[in-house]
Amino acid sequence: MISTDHSDKLVAVTVFGEFTLADYKEFEELVNYKVQFQGQVDLLFDLREMVGFTLDVAWEEIKFSRQHAHDFRRIAVLTDDQWLTWSAWISQLFVDAEVQVFSGEDDARSWLAGVAEATQ
Repeated sequence: MISTDHSDKLVAVTVFGEFTLADYKEFEELVNYKVQFQGQVDLLFDLREMVGFTLDVAWEEIKFSRQHAHDFRRIAVLTDDQWLTWSAWISQLFVDAEVQVFSGEDDARSWLAGVAEATQ
């Protein structure tokens, strides 16, 4: 299950339990809408409550990242899991965005807000 929130140039996603393909499709729809009407966006992924993901989500993430390689400015990932940290770094191969991993939400939001202020 996911929870999504968005503002002007930010899409925030929190994953609870298992990250399924239906969840990922919901995230994709929101990002596609934001990019189409507002251009580049920042992403905040809170994966601290995620217990796993399905294989089809991993494949969809690779395809989505390649299709949207230039649509993100910064991506902040909230996690304490070492595997997810490595996965975030690997994702940088598919997108032009800066990717940072954080353990605290305040730090992640501050990092993302700094970019928004600098580009306005």
